[in-house]
Amino acid sequence: MQIHLDSRRKKPATLSRLWPGAKILDVTSKGEIPWVRFSPFFPHGGIPIPNTPGDFAQSVEGLWQGLKVFENEGVDASRWAITNMSGIKRAGRSRGKVLGHRHGVTSTAPLLGYRDARHQIYLPAYRWILEHRLAGEVQQLRELASSGLIVLLDYETNDDVENLASPLSHAALLNRYVEGSWPAKS
Repeated sequence: MQIHLDSRRKKPATLSRLWPGAKILDVTSKGEIPWVRFSPFFPHGGIPIPNTPGDFAQSVEGLWQGLKVFENEGVDASRWAITNMSGIKRAGRSRGKVLGHRHGVTSTAPLLGYRDARHQIYLPAYRWILEHRLAGEVQQLRELASSGLIVLLDYETNDDVENLASPLSHAALLNRYVEGSWPAKS
């Protein structure tokens, strides 16, 4: 299997020149069906909220952003219901510094640092959609990769789960899943 990552920010002509003959798949929220379904912003629905039986998010990004805790703002459950792939991110000076991510919705749920939240919230949620919502698309990707070079486009290209200096590429996680090398639990 030959799957590589590259930046969606590059021009199509540049990508074609860099990857001659490759099938280039945009797996971001700007991609086409079926590949857009791999975006963490895509509203698959039914994604379990950690340590919160009976509560679910529409998207992985909605789950991640909703559990983010700031100095001046706690968990925001409204992010879990967003289905139009926009207005999900939470940032801004008025919220203050990011303190971490809640591992559940209650104020007594553990507040996880960035690394632990990545391992205990983001990775399990993304794997959940790959296994429960995208099994057919994963198989389609495996078949394409077995017959030629595939390039997955993402806005982020950080493929190291332990590199906290930049956001993790979901395309890198997809690649690892397809190749059977999902990051080890820690």
